[in-house]
Amino acid sequence: MKRPTGAAAIPGCPWWPQPPNRWLTGLCALLLLTFLASPSLPGARAEALKGPGASPAALSSPNGSPPTGDSNAGDAGSFQLGKVRILGVPVLTVATATVAADGQGPDASTRAQVIEGNLALLYQRRQLCSSGESLAETFLEWGFLHGKERACAGDNLGLQGEPAALNVEVVKNGAGPTRLVARVAGRAQPLPLLTVTNEDVRLNGIGADLLAQRWRRLLERRLRFARELMRPESLRRRLALVIKVELALAIAIALVLGLWRRSRHGLRRLEARSELGRRPRRQAVRLQILQGLSRALMATALTLMFAMAGVALFAIPGQVPRALDLLLEPWGIAVKLILGWLLDTVLRALAELLLRQWAGNVNVPLARRARRDQRFLSLRLVFRRLIDLVVLTVVGLWILTELPGVAELSGSALLASGALLGALAIVFQGLLRDFVSGLVLLFDDRYAIGDTVQIHGFQGTVLDIGLLSTELRCLDQRVVVIQNSECSQVVNHTKLRSGVELQLVLSHAVRQLPRVLALLEAEANRFAADPSWASVLLEAPQLRGIKAVTPEGITVSLLLICQAGQQQAAERALLARLVERLHQKAIPLADRNSAAD
Repeated sequence: MKRPTGAAAIPGCPWWPQPPNRWLTGLCALLLLTFLASPSLPGARAEALKGPGASPAALSSPNGSPPTGDSNAGDAGSFQLGKVRILGVPVLTVATATVAADGQGPDASTRAQVIEGNLALLYQRRQLCSSGESLAETFLEWGFLHGKERACAGDNLGLQGEPAALNVEVVKNGAGPTRLVARVAGRAQPLPLLTVTNEDVRLNGIGADLLAQRWRRLLERRLRFARELMRPESLRRRLALVIKVELALAIAIALVLGLWRRSRHGLRRLEARSELGRRPRRQAVRLQILQGLSRALMATALTLMFAMAGVALFAIPGQVPRALDLLLEPWGIAVKLILGWLLDTVLRALAELLLRQWAGNVNVPLARRARRDQRFLSLRLVFRRLIDLVVLTVVGLWILTELPGVAELSGSALLASGALLGALAIVFQGLLRDFVSGLVLLFDDRYAIGDTVQIHGFQGTVLDIGLLSTELRCLDQRVVVIQNSECSQVVNHTKLRSGVELQLVLSHAVRQLPRVLALLEAEANRFAADPSWASVLLEAPQLRGIKAVTPEGITVSLLLICQAGQQQAAERALLARLVERLHQKAIPLADRNSAAD
């Protein structure tokens, strides 16, 4: 029996009070309605609730302990349900009490499995021995003992035979429980199949005799069909039909892939023509059409591959339900992808709305509003990537858990997968460290997109802040990619404001240094009063005076403070003015050749 899967959480619709966001409210309502109407939501396949484990005494009979009378647990009206299948197709639903009166008896899942095992004896040949044991027994009986009895024979229990030779009967001994048994030609004793319990009677709402007769007719018809289906000639016909269908699907996949390759070649030719500038509007439309056709062909090829896998399962008796699930899986995947896209769109819109509200806070000082606008771009980009990653992970796990066979994995398989994930986390711990470091760098506001920073000796403008790395564009146009975990020491040149120390080296022949310093300060003040630079400068340039005296000359320092990112342009403009002013007054700058002499 399938294990129940957890129910999917339905995302709540956010409240959109502003008129420009009414389309988001409609989109969220559509998402909610699609979730409610989807037949493939997780939890829709749950068929039974696991209950207390069965004791050894209760499993001694094929179906657990027979009913001994009404119990308080049965009167409570709470049941565990279990599906009984023949060749994978449900045939009966058996019930047990959620809480047994005496604490004994198997749960519904165990009871259904035992009944399935009893029914399978009537149409499936059981291989009781390994290949080596069968060969050893054959060699012993044929070569030495000359006997005909085989313990490893395919039908040593005498339960196989013609479909019409199988009969299901109802047996009831006085006031005892009602049982169903199978009578097979060649066996003196019938094979016990199941016992009709009080819980079965309460669940179906009819008497035990009527329920037993209904189950008898259903089991007899299904078991005879299973016997007919498991005949060698029936299996051969089934395999031949599956092979023909598989060949047809393989040819269809080859044709679709051929068309896909031709569409890709046509797409590349159109892209080359578009680069040459030939008919740009018409080429753009044709590019969109060819790209859509290419994607449709690839989706068709993947769907046909799913169909091939499903048809292959049809060749195995008992795998028809799983094969049908696999054939329907592409449509379920398409629905899940559409729901994921809708959820991603809603979450992106909600994140951007909240970020815009944060960036437009009027209580933030004017000096920091520009920084918030700059951080808004970085936060929006990273939040979009985080939302895409989370939605993609959730949809991927949803698709994986709904694949046929995955939901029935045992607890040991789940533990093994958990151990594998733990090992992968150890192997890729560097990526996890980069991911966490990237979030810390972003929320700690160490730098944002557009900042000029210096990291590990590389100075440049931040192009992108990814989930794992940061990209810098250096002055020589090189792009440097630095892992986020390595950005422990960052020098940000443009956070909130920018500054630069401007240095002039005067010649030692300069006389009357106070007059020269006053001249430089006056020119710096005129630069600050220039309307083209007044809005850029946060403060007037500060003349710091003589910084150093070296053999090359006398170094004069000026401090320039301006808006973030404007320091280099302001530095070049002020430096040109100062040099021109010094030349006008015939004040010499330092000459390296003269200093060397």
